[in-house]
Amino acid sequence: MEFRQQPTFERPERQEIYDLVERHGRVDYEEARQDLRMDHEMFGHHVAMLVRDGALNRTEEGALEVAFESGAVEEYEVDDTLFCIRQARQDDLTGLIGAIRSTTETAPYVEAESVADIVESEETLLRHNEVETRVFFVATVDGDVVGWAGVKGNELAKLSHTAELTVGVVDQYQGLGIGSHLLVRGVGWAAANGYDRVYNSVPATNEAAAEFLEDHGWEVEAVREGHYRIDGEPVDELMLAVEV
Repeated sequence: MEFRQQPTFERPERQEIYDLVERHGRVDYEEARQDLRMDHEMFGHHVAMLVRDGALNRTEEGALEVAFESGAVEEYEVDDTLFCIRQARQDDLTGLIGAIRSTTETAPYVEAESVADIVESEETLLRHNEVETRVFFVATVDGDVVGWAGVKGNELAKLSHTAELTVGVVDQYQGLGIGSHLLVRGVGWAAANGYDRVYNSVPATNEAAAEFLEDHGWEVEAVREGHYRIDGEPVDELMLAVEV
């Protein structure tokens, strides 16, 4: 099953359990049972069926989380720097937010700031429901998140063919090709999950970001004049897109 396909449930109790876990990203097994006021036997049975059907995972610590295909862990070494590209896990939340904040401190990237705000507020990386699909890929060095690519799809029928992507690498690790690997991984995921077009919007003053995307085949499709106000000054928004 593609990650994007919404799971269906034979019993309303299983829908309730899945919704609770999806909303929080990861939930302690016993806390979830108590929140839903189910007895031990009933809750255990429904969780077992959700795990069997591939809707949920149960971690080694016993917590529940939404199941998804994580894909391969890719390893690269450039200029004596070994980095990994992989799909993000809930444990990466703090590191990913930190990487986004670090990146947006040195270059204007309003969409990425918004992503960081939302993820930090929700305390959840993964979204997989009837309204929204959201997934992240991260680059790590010695286990620390140094870059990210986030893909967000809108499941409303008229927008279900498009996805939004943000990508960035902290300053210290730029120039190693990490951003390119993350971009390829994010766009590849979108293509594999049925999206036709991927968008990214950046302030016109972030020339490096626009040039990076154009170097990878993206095109400027629209310009919204004065859409942003940065340091008190109006700044145009560049909307770039690529077909997948």
